[in-house]
Amino acid sequence: MKRALLVIDMLNDFVREGATLEVPRTREIIPSLQKRLAAARQEEWEIVYVCDAHAPDDPEFRNWPPHAVRGTEGAQVVAELAPLEGERVVPKTTLLAFYGTDLEDHLKSRGIEEVILTGCVTNICVYFTAIEAAVRGYRVRVPADSVAPLEEREGAFALGQMEKILGVRVER
Repeated sequence: MKRALLVIDMLNDFVREGATLEVPRTREIIPSLQKRLAAARQEEWEIVYVCDAHAPDDPEFRNWPPHAVRGTEGAQVVAELAPLEGERVVPKTTLLAFYGTDLEDHLKSRGIEEVILTGCVTNICVYFTAIEAAVRGYRVRVPADSVAPLEEREGAFALGQMEKILGVRVER
């Protein structure tokens, strides 16, 4: 089975201390993500970074402070997890990884059947990406040690919903 590891929104504006939309737990999952990336590269899985990339006047900023504005340092993947040459970066402008992006075309062109979702935020972008992937027929796995919630309770709820409703394999 062909697999893809998706690294979702591990960007400076979410990870760095004091960042615009800091998610403190993201710093705790970096070692786990580094191990997963190394293993995925060794197994020659497809690796895709799915990253917020907003315009300065993005409508999303009505609900959230400006973050991950295209071309800024805040919109860059943190150095500890930086993509290697040849690894795909898919910019997104919503909470959804597939909507309005070429992610599905990219995965299909490589024959991907299973996606492993990592990154942040467990109960927002990871959750919505799990929904999109599941309804498109992908097998979906989420390693709990490689996703970061805003709040533990919300993250646990999202993982439970992924398991019960979508049939996602949550690895605890």
